[in-house]
Amino acid sequence: MDDRRRAALLRTFVPDGRLVRLPAKRARRVLVLEYLAQSFEPGRQIPEREVDAVLRAWCAGGEVDHVTVRRYLVDEGLLSRDHGVYWRTGGWVDVLGA
Repeated sequence: MDDRRRAALLRTFVPDGRLVRLPAKRARRVLVLEYLAQSFEPGRQIPEREVDAVLRAWCAGGEVDHVTVRRYLVDEGLLSRDHGVYWRTGGWVDVLGA
């Protein structure tokens, strides 16, 4: 997907910095989840309550709850977890700071 279509997809599902819903199609859903995963620093261990706080902010007022988003992030390999501790393991990283 080119940058213009990706931006349009994100404007549809994440307008004004809030996740209003998740796309039904997996490929589109993964793009939205990759965008959300950028909220977490790669490799940094994060307690579940902190992950939940970040995801609650994304999901406030939307149709999807933070627990569902957390599950999708883990299922798609964007976050890993062990005993209530999470860390980002997937998605793209902006190394140029653009």
